[in-house]
Amino acid sequence: MSSASQSRPWDVHRLPSAEGRIVLVTGGNAGIGYFAAEQLAATGAVVILGSRDRVKADAAMVSIRSHVPAARVRHLPLDLADLSSLQSAVERLDLDHLDAVVHNAGVALDDPPRRETEDGHELMFGTNHLGHFALTQWLAPLLSAASAGRVVTVGSFAARSERLDLGDLQSTRDYRPKRTYGRSKLAQMCFGFELDRRLRALGSTVLSVVAHPGGALDSLTPPRPPVCVTTPGERLRALPSGLLVQGKDAGAWPVVRAVIDPNVRGGQLWGPRVFGLRGAPRLEPVPSHMADPPVAAQLWDASAELVGADPLLGFR
Repeated sequence: MSSASQSRPWDVHRLPSAEGRIVLVTGGNAGIGYFAAEQLAATGAVVILGSRDRVKADAAMVSIRSHVPAARVRHLPLDLADLSSLQSAVERLDLDHLDAVVHNAGVALDDPPRRETEDGHELMFGTNHLGHFALTQWLAPLLSAASAGRVVTVGSFAARSERLDLGDLQSTRDYRPKRTYGRSKLAQMCFGFELDRRLRALGSTVLSVVAHPGGALDSLTPPRPPVCVTTPGERLRALPSGLLVQGKDAGAWPVVRAVIDPNVRGGQLWGPRVFGLRGAPRLEPVPSHMADPPVAAQLWDASAELVGADPLLGFR
């Protein structure tokens, strides 16, 4: 890429070419993941939608192709709540390298009761954090084989006000859905920063970056039926909220920048420009509780034990 293109201000509507790069987006069939996939497809990247639901993935691919006629997009059956399925899912990719993975898929529950994954882990922590932690191990050889692989973990503004309880990571003693969700996203973000520290220590060419969408509402999101359906009335009623938050299309902007901007560095946090809630993507300071090495190391060790992972997650 030329120095001129690197120095040009980032324009979310005129993204640089990512022709030929291969990107896996977990949960790419809906929400932030869908719009990240659509925007990445428009750069020329080959986009793989990781989704457990074939029907939803097919609908997403039809929608992407209708907005990006030359899109190269495919589906990978992927269930992050079933750890035993992840190795074979990665083998089905049938690739010799992977340029980036976007750890985006997530479960958010609003009400009790507490639910568990196939492996007996609390559903939100088990899917949002442990599933991506385990998936990274199986993707490590493919990411390492790329010229400059990237792991982009999608966090949440909700993680800012939470703190991990290392003695109750799975909310077995005190389950409150919104708090458990926020902590699962905090665990993901801690993992993203700790992964980069460990990759740097190994001298790896792979970068780990964290991004978050700010405040992203369905009602402010442009329709992509049947993937995303909003009525004119819903969009009209949501307009005042647009002063503070944005749609999920804009929420994907920091994620896309973290994937393809050549100036992005490992260990960075990218989010929306205006109060971290809306606007063009910018580099943010990393909150201290997200990058506390002793806490992150304890989370890492506990996660590796829970999923039966190699302590180096397959990176060498």
